[in-house]
Amino acid sequence: MTVQSHQDSKRLLRLPSVLNKVPFSKTELYRRIRAGNFPASIRLGLRSVAWLESDIDEYIQKLTQSGDK
Repeated sequence: MTVQSHQDSKRLLRLPSVLNKVPFSKTELYRRIRAGNFPASIRLGLRSVAWLESDIDEYIQKLTQSGDK
């Protein structure tokens, strides 16, 4: 288990970075968000969203523990 600094836990990831970390497509990502099965994005502007890296990392950890893809 790695220890994250406070600053790392607040890092924001844009969509391309999130898609590089998860094993599914953009369509599937948004399908999981709508179903409540993926962390919601944070609105940065009218056409800009991001995700907390710590939320994505936690999701990936749970995904690998359950074997769900």
